[in-house]
Amino acid sequence: MPSLRQLLAKHSPLLFIDAASARVQVGWVTEKSSRWETSEEESGIGVFRGVEALGVDPAGIGAFVFCEGPGSILGIRTVAMALRTWTLLQPKPVFSYQSLALVAHGTGETGLRVIADARRDSWHVFQAGGKLQRIATADLPGNLAMPEPFRAWTPVPANTRRIPYSLADLLPRVAEVDLFAPATAPDAFLHEEPNYVTWTPQVHRAPLPAQ
Repeated sequence: MPSLRQLLAKHSPLLFIDAASARVQVGWVTEKSSRWETSEEESGIGVFRGVEALGVDPAGIGAFVFCEGPGSILGIRTVAMALRTWTLLQPKPVFSYQSLALVAHGTGETGLRVIADARRDSWHVFQAGGKLQRIATADLPGNLAMPEPFRAWTPVPANTRRIPYSLADLLPRVAEVDLFAPATAPDAFLHEEPNYVTWTPQVHRAPLPAQ
């Protein structure tokens, strides 16, 4: 997995797109500077307005970088769909990163566990030096923080701190950390693939009379 420094050295300029939270962030990042646009609009609007506001020339993009999650599945898949379309029209490398890993490494706080809602009374949990986990609310450890613009559908655990989720601030702090992975088929991160139950259709009949 390359670091931001390595990505910039090989693919600059980079177009960052993050719709994992309630705030869409789009950035044009080079080795010397960066420009950012943010939007509180829903991802299907905010992503494209952000790219338009930056005045990006598609031919000049060295690589796309997007957040695969955890976060808003709708927002992430909106970005993934756009990337698949753009790279089909004009092939470019695509790289992904995970939101909680970016925050955990960007804060630099030892022992901090960054969380995001995983539904069904469970949470995505990441600690620098470890792996992304999904943990039930009752089993959550201490020293928790949650990125500020992330939505939660269940009550946030007590004593959880809210911390900013700003790529403009976080990326310079993690420039040497290996956080990025090639994404040949951009999509939202899942802990495991969905497991669908199969069933055989049957015609409903009245119960047979008792003998």
